[in-house]
Amino acid sequence: MSEIFELKNPDFEMSPQTGMVRQHYIECARYLLERAFNHVNAFESPIVFPLVAGKSYPQPGDPEWRTRSHEFEALERTFNLAAPLVLLDPETMIHGFKLRDYYCHHFYNALTRGHANSLPDPEELPDATYQFTCEIGGLTRTLLLMPTVLWPYYSAEQRDEMAATISKWAHHRTTQNNWRLFNICALSFLKKNGYSIDDELLKSHLLWIGSYHAGDGWYLEQSYNYYTISLFVVYGTIWNRAFGDDHYPEIAAVLEKSFNELFKTYPLFFGRNGYINMWARSICYRLWISGGFPASFLLKSPPPIDPGWARRLCSGSLLQFVTRSEFYENDIPSLGFYGHREFAIQSYSCPASPFIMFLPFIALTLPEDSPFWTATENDGLWTGLAGESKRTVLENPGLVLVNHGSTGTSEILSGKVYDDDHNYSKLVFNTHFPWEDHDPEGGTSQEYSFRSLDPRDLRGADINFYLTGRAIENSAAQRAEFSTSQSILFNGVRDGVLYRQLLMRKPPNNGVGYILDLAEITIPGGVVRVDRCRLAFEHELTLGHFGLPHLAGGRAEIQRFTDGGREVLTAAVPGRQVAMATYRGWDGLEARRHTGFNAEAGESTVLFAHRKRLAKNPAMELMICVMLHKTDDSPWTPEDLSPLRSVELKDIMPSGSVVGAELTLRDGSGYVVDFADIDGRRSC
Repeated sequence: MSEIFELKNPDFEMSPQTGMVRQHYIECARYLLERAFNHVNAFESPIVFPLVAGKSYPQPGDPEWRTRSHEFEALERTFNLAAPLVLLDPETMIHGFKLRDYYCHHFYNALTRGHANSLPDPEELPDATYQFTCEIGGLTRTLLLMPTVLWPYYSAEQRDEMAATISKWAHHRTTQNNWRLFNICALSFLKKNGYSIDDELLKSHLLWIGSYHAGDGWYLEQSYNYYTISLFVVYGTIWNRAFGDDHYPEIAAVLEKSFNELFKTYPLFFGRNGYINMWARSICYRLWISGGFPASFLLKSPPPIDPGWARRLCSGSLLQFVTRSEFYENDIPSLGFYGHREFAIQSYSCPASPFIMFLPFIALTLPEDSPFWTATENDGLWTGLAGESKRTVLENPGLVLVNHGSTGTSEILSGKVYDDDHNYSKLVFNTHFPWEDHDPEGGTSQEYSFRSLDPRDLRGADINFYLTGRAIENSAAQRAEFSTSQSILFNGVRDGVLYRQLLMRKPPNNGVGYILDLAEITIPGGVVRVDRCRLAFEHELTLGHFGLPHLAGGRAEIQRFTDGGREVLTAAVPGRQVAMATYRGWDGLEARRHTGFNAEAGESTVLFAHRKRLAKNPAMELMICVMLHKTDDSPWTPEDLSPLRSVELKDIMPSGSVVGAELTLRDGSGYVVDFADIDGRRSC
C-alpha cells in the first residue's frame, strides 16, 4: 500500500483544479479504512489503535472506562468512512472482512452486556459527563442519515438490547451547548425507531440549542470555533431532514434559517486551493468542517454555495492531508495538524479521535445526479479577486475573514476570546502558515508576548499591594517568562479599520493597566498594524510574524535592511515568504529559530519586533508595523515592502480621542486610526 493516498485517473475535465470526482471519494475512503484495518487481526477483534504517549487518553493508571471509551471511539468514528461505503455497496470488503457484518457485530457487542468491549452504563460511573455520550450521538447521527446500513440487520431482540443502552446514555447528563446535539440525535433515533423517550427532555435540549444562536449563523462556545459548523450545522441539518421536519417543524425551521445564514460566508474560511485553517481547539479533527459542503446540499432550499466551488474546496481540503506522509502515524491520522504535535491536542483526544475528520464523506450519501457531483469545479469568489484582498466581518461572533487574492490564503481574526488559549489567542490564523506554539522566551508567532519588568513583580510582590498594604500571591519566577493575552475583545470596524483589544492581564491584577488597543488595516497579502500600547508599568514586549517551517533540511533565508527610520526584515523558505517592517514604537526586529514549535516541521524561523520600556510610568505610544506574506518565491519589490506613503501621529484626534494617526497608503487611500471610546465599544 502506498504511504499516501494517490489520485488515480484524475478527471480534469469535470474537476480542473483537483481532478477529484465521486469515484475518488470512494477510493479515498477505502484507502483510509484499509490502513485503519491494519490494526484488526481477526473478525472478533475490536478495532483498536496503538496508544500514544503524552496528554492524549488513555494513559497508564487511567480507569478502565477510559479504555472502553477509546475502543468505542475507534469503532464509531471509523464508521464515518465505513457507513457510506456500506450504503453504496452492502457487500464491501476490507482486509477480508465484510464491513457491514464487522460493524454490526462490534456495535452489538459494545452496546450490550457481557462482552469484553461492552460500554458501562452511566449509573455504574460517578455522576459526570463521559465520551460515551458523544460517540453514541455520532453513531445515531450516522444512522439517522443512513438508516439502512446497520439497524435493519439486527433482530428485534438485538435492537431492543442495544436501544436500552443507547437510551440510558441519551437520557443521561450532558454538558452545555454543542453536546446537547448528541443527546438530541440519540433521543430522536430512539423515537424514530419506536422506542419511548422523555419527550420533554428532547424538547428542552432543542430549545437550549436554539438559545445558543448568536447571529450570522454562529452558535455560542466559550470562544467561537469550528464546532458551530461541524456540530450545530452538520448534525443539525441531518437531524432536520431525518426527524425534525416531521416532529418539531417550528424548531427545525429556526435552525434551518441560521444554517442558511452561515453558509453565505462559510466558503471564505478556506484557502483558494481548499486548505483548512489551523484554528481553535480539536485541531486533530482537521477537515471535519468540510462536512458543511455536502451538508449544504441537504438543505430544503438550494444551497447558497456554488456546487462546483463547494466540491473544489471540499476535495482540496481532503488532498491537503491524505496526500502527506507525515499526516499518518501508526497507519492512521496523527494527533496533530500535519504530524503529531502535543501542543495541538487536548486531553479529551485519543488515537481514534481524528476519524471524525471524515465527515465530508457524507457526500457519498448524495445522489449521483446531485449538483455537488455534476457541477464543474471552479474557484468561486477567488476568480474575481486577482491581487486584491477581501475582508468580511461577522459582527456577532466577532470573526473577521480575509481572503488574499495575491496569495490564495484565507485568514481568521478572532475577536471574542475569553482566555489565554493559543488555539484562539493568535492575532490572525492563516491557511498556509499554520500557527506555532508559545515561546516563553518571547517572539511567539502572531501574538503579542508580554513580560513585566515592574520591580514589584520581579520581587514577587503583587502590584496591587498599595491598595491594601499587603501582597497577594505573585511568583517572581513566573513573571520572568513572557505571557500572551488573556482575552481578545472585539470593538468593531470603523471607516475600514478593524479595532480589537488585548488584555495582557485581567483583574485583580489591575487589568486597566495592561491593555493593547489594536487597529488593523487589510492590504494585499498582509496588514498594517497601528496598535496603541497602554501598558502602564515597566515592560518588555514582542510581536511575532508567521512561523516558517524548515522543510527538507533547509533553513530560512533572512535579509535585513533599513530605509530612513524604517527597519525591514524578510525570511523565505521554498514556496513561502514573510516580511516585517517597523515604523514607530519598536526598538528593532529579530529572527529566532525554534525547535518543536511549528505544526509542519521540527524546526522553524519566526521574525519578531521587540521593545523594552523601563520608565516607571511609560508613555502611551503607537506601535506601527507592516506584516506581509507570500506563497511563491518571487522577490520582494520596494513597492511591496513600502505600502505606507505617510504617517501623521496625533496626540489629540478631531473626535477628542487621544494618541491616534492618519495614514496614507502607497495606492493613495487614506485611513484614520481613532481609538475614540474604544473601551465602551468592546464585546467578548
